[in-house]
Amino acid sequence: MKKLIYTFCLVVAAHFVNAQETVAVDSGYLNSHYTQRLDFFRKMPNRKGEIAFVGNSITEGGKWQELLQKKNIINRGISGDVTYGILGRLDEVLESKPAKVFLLSGVNDMKRGTPNGVILNNFKRMIMMVKTQSPKTILYMQSVLPVNEAMLPEIYAQVKNSKINDLNQKLEALCKEMGVNYINLHPALSDEKGSLKKELSIDGLHLRQTSYVLWANELKRLKVI
Repeated sequence: MKKLIYTFCLVVAAHFVNAQETVAVDSGYLNSHYTQRLDFFRKMPNRKGEIAFVGNSITEGGKWQELLQKKNIINRGISGDVTYGILGRLDEVLESKPAKVFLLSGVNDMKRGTPNGVILNNFKRMIMMVKTQSPKTILYMQSVLPVNEAMLPEIYAQVKNSKINDLNQKLEALCKEMGVNYINLHPALSDEKGSLKKELSIDGLHLRQTSYVLWANELKRLKVI
């Protein structure tokens, strides 16, 4: 029954993809890890000129202050988070009026079977939140990372590089349309076939700690940090 209700909600959300607003229908992100992390975030004092890395476990796993050698960087990654979860907590990030926000999300939505159109609409809502609540913040929408499908556990059966590439192409177009920055991280992490390099990952999706150096170096190369 829960699966049926969830599927129905996704269909309804997909129907309104082109509408100005879409009601958040997937509340499955509300687990103990999410609520504990968010409670911690809300209790932390705001600092001037924050640079926030926002996303799921892939973002949470990065030691961003050490990698980029900037004390004003904050990690706002939550393992298992989806785009609906980020929409539900983005106000905490924007409360400090951060200098920059680096946002990466979408793969967990894909894992749950959420259509790309719905994910893209949630990206649009995130962009609008930043523009409305903190207009001086420079937003960087980062591409959904490639995966190595041969390494992926069965629970990621719906995550395919073809879907990721489709979503990234649409995200890049949306960023151009809305005047925000898009960062393609694939050149730094993918092999000649467009898959996540096997040696960079522990399971085909999550990165080894040393792999974050390549990510950080790409941001430095692009001179966005």
